[in-house]
Amino acid sequence: MADLYTKIKLYLEENSKTWDDTKVNLQDDGNGPYIKSWTYDGLSKPSDSKIASYETAGNTAETLSGVLSKRKTEYLSWNEQLDKLYHDINDGKLDKTGSWYTHIKAVKDANSKG
Repeated sequence: MADLYTKIKLYLEENSKTWDDTKVNLQDDGNGPYIKSWTYDGLSKPSDSKIASYETAGNTAETLSGVLSKRKTEYLSWNEQLDKLYHDINDGKLDKTGSWYTHIKAVKDANSKG
């Protein structure tokens, strides 16, 4: 189930707004999260049914975010990637056989966006 934060963020983006902690406050008193305050000018607070309509998109966004976060931990540092590129250029392997390309492809293949 997508987080309320994610669904509200999608609602805001659909309405050309961005998340602003001074304009929306979420709270959870133990019975599930809810919108405690909402002060966006020109945009009404979304109803429960409107929020629920973002469930699928929210799940997709959270899954993608998880994949991208995992990739970040598996990619080599910029220094190491640049070193691989340097050696690939020197070895004439600036193609799919180069060490940089094979590293990046392995990370992407292991953490597919779906």
